Amino acid sequence: MIRVLLADDDPLVRTGLKMMLRGADGIEVVGEASDGAEVTAAVREHTPDVVLMDIRMPVVDGLAATRELTRGGAQSPQVIVLTTFDEHGLVLEAMRSGAAGYLVKHAVPEEIVEAVRRAAGGEPALSPSAARALIRHAAGGPGGPDDRAERARQRLALLTEREREVAEAVAEGLSNTDIGTRLHLSLGTVKAHLSSALAKLDLDNRVQLALLTHDAHPRP
Repeated sequence: MIRVLLADDDPLVRTGLKMMLRGADGIEVVGEASDGAEVTAAVREHTPDVVLMDIRMPVVDGLAATRELTRGGAQSPQVIVLTTFDEHGLVLEAMRSGAAGYLVKHAVPEEIVEAVRRAAGGEPALSPSAARALIRHAAGGPGGPDDRAERARQRLALLTEREREVAEAVAEGLSNTDIGTRLHLSLGTVKAHLSSALAKLDLDNRVQLALLTHDAHPRP
């Protein structure tokens, strides 16, 4: 059973999400928070696997709450940012804050349910528009791409050859199972290499690892 916490300052949104998720097999809504300031305590109380996190909340916003949660490392829940704001900059900021996914609130229910399942399984969960934003970022843009690429390559040099291969496969969007097939590794070994790479690079999840790998090898 996938345990989900809802964090949104709009009670109607929380009610709608709760009704939708309760109709999905294998998913249980275990708690709610009406502001980012309440999220950490709610996570401690309810131990969710996934948090659906609004960005705009009145006291502590969702990005700050996400950064606070993901400091807990491997024991932290996966965070999916769920927002009405579909902006390139917000997508990147959410991913760099440690979010495992980014969805807009007008996504169809099936997309939100599938995102919860993917995040709980350690896979990225991005809306098509969010994925396009990351692709645009990987292709280059403002912010000194040459300097960014050099910094990213220096960080990736901390990894073993096998960890870099896993990182490159993650950047291609492969699942752990597909990575194991490509590299002739067991699923457990793939997870071990992935966890080691994240720890060495001080990253929270595979989306951040994919961003860093894309930064190291920008497209011409």
